[in-house]
Amino acid sequence: MAIIKLTPSCKDYLWGGSRLRTDFGVQSDLDPLAEAWVLSRHPDGPSYLPDGTTLADYAAAHPEALGTDCAKFEQFPVLIKFIDARNDLSIQVHPFNEYALKNEHQYGKTEMWYVLDCEPNAFLYYGFDHEISKKEFAERIKNNTLTEVLNAVPVHKGDCFFIPSGTLHAIGKGIVLAEVQQNSNVTYRVYDYGRVGADGKPRALHVEKALDVTLCTPPVKHDFGEHLAQCEYFTVDARNGAFEGVADEKSFVSLLITDGEGTLTSGGETVAVKKGESYFLPAASGPYAVTGTCQTLVTTV
Repeated sequence: MAIIKLTPSCKDYLWGGSRLRTDFGVQSDLDPLAEAWVLSRHPDGPSYLPDGTTLADYAAAHPEALGTDCAKFEQFPVLIKFIDARNDLSIQVHPFNEYALKNEHQYGKTEMWYVLDCEPNAFLYYGFDHEISKKEFAERIKNNTLTEVLNAVPVHKGDCFFIPSGTLHAIGKGIVLAEVQQNSNVTYRVYDYGRVGADGKPRALHVEKALDVTLCTPPVKHDFGEHLAQCEYFTVDARNGAFEGVADEKSFVSLLITDGEGTLTSGGETVAVKKGESYFLPAASGPYAVTGTCQTLVTTV
């Protein structure tokens, strides 16, 4: 197979909405529909092939399809999601690898966000607006004044944010985005607006662990040149309209259609593609081409 269409696992976190279903065509009975894990080998939410097997099953049978750059990682390095934040997400942080492997037995989490749509005046939290001490951080968590020192950033469609592990952050209400991240599901919440979960109890906070890993500083500016984002775990590009590429032996190619429609051709096979769909091209499958009005998020390792 030169073109593999993936079906996501979905999540019904309480802050989610309905736009992934109505605007992006994600098929799910969940309500709310908060996240669609469109490329995932994580056991908490695998992606599926058309025959019902998981991407993990496919990779186990065809390890060469991941590429030589994936082979250097003990675990599959990347996970890609759609996220619909009808309401504010918790203020949270993800640990770095060493801490996460020791305490959670999985990777830490560096990630990037690509804003697909947002309501007027939408914003997100991205690090602190000035450096503070760990003591002040702990005190502000305790007395509910943390947002007073966070870096609140207005967002617009097409904005991109690179969020290294240790960066305190939160997606604000009214934002729909694509997230490319390390293959991890470790989140430490420090503030959750006093909300309760489905069991009627306040959702768990993870203050002590967050204090261990949070960088109490403003975010660092990054320049990735022609790329949206790049680190040792993923390289991400945005393409508008027709383009060509190559799935070489180094990495698979993930193509996430974020808007429009068109066709995808690879290995003598051509398929129609449209907004909301996720495609996996195995490593070494050669040249591919996208045509039409699509906007496409391209991720490699």
